[in-house]
Formats: sequence, structure tokens, C-alpha cells
Amino acid sequence: MNLRGLATVSGIYDLLLGLPMLLAPVAVARLFGAPEPQPVVNAQINGVFALGLALGYFWARRDAAVLRGYLWIAGVFVKGVGAAVFVLDHVVNGSPASFLLFAVCDGTLAAVTLAALVRHG
Repeated sequence: MNLRGLATVSGIYDLLLGLPMLLAPVAVARLFGAPEPQPVVNAQINGVFALGLALGYFWARRDAAVLRGYLWIAGVFVKGVGAAVFVLDHVVNGSPASFLLFAVCDGTLAAVTLAALVRHG
């Protein structure tokens, strides 16, 4: 996948994650078998963060070769560390196994982004 396509996929992923977290955080928590967020604003702020990442991906998509720094930060660092945090939280704190879906998605996007950035010099 080229960098522009990868920015598009990652932007859509974060948009689809961020909107429900911002607009319906309690329902999202229930869907994933997690306790209701306390305070709810913490989950909503995570939604804002995800939406910010999505906007960044859509911005970087315009000229992904020039704006590749964003892909290193959001696509490799944030998604890679995020995947590790989900796995660690599941092992250490017993978070729901459904959270591992985020680890798989984030980890896959991080690995694919890293490979594309390295391949495209």
C-alpha cells in the first residue's frame, strides 16, 4: 500500500473510533464489555484525541511523501505504543479481551506504516 492510501485507511479508522467515543462513550464501553467510564469526559477526550489523529491523517494524505513525518509520529509511534499499552493493560490489569482487537488493529497499522515508510525512503 502506498503512503497516501495508508493515510486514508488510518484516518478512516481513527474517525470511526473517535466519533463513537466522543458521542456515545457509555455505549462504546458496554459494547466492549468494559465498565462505564468514570468520569465520562475521560472517554470523550480519548475520542477527541482519535479525531485529531484522523484529521492529521487526512491532512497528511494530501501529500504523504512530504508530510511523512506525521505518519512516523501518528502511524508508527502512537499506534505502535498504543498497541503495546492495550496488550500490557490486558495482561497486568485484566482489561477485557475485546480490547485486544484495538491492539491488533493499531499494531497492524503501525507495522504496515513502518514498512511503507521504510520502503518509500
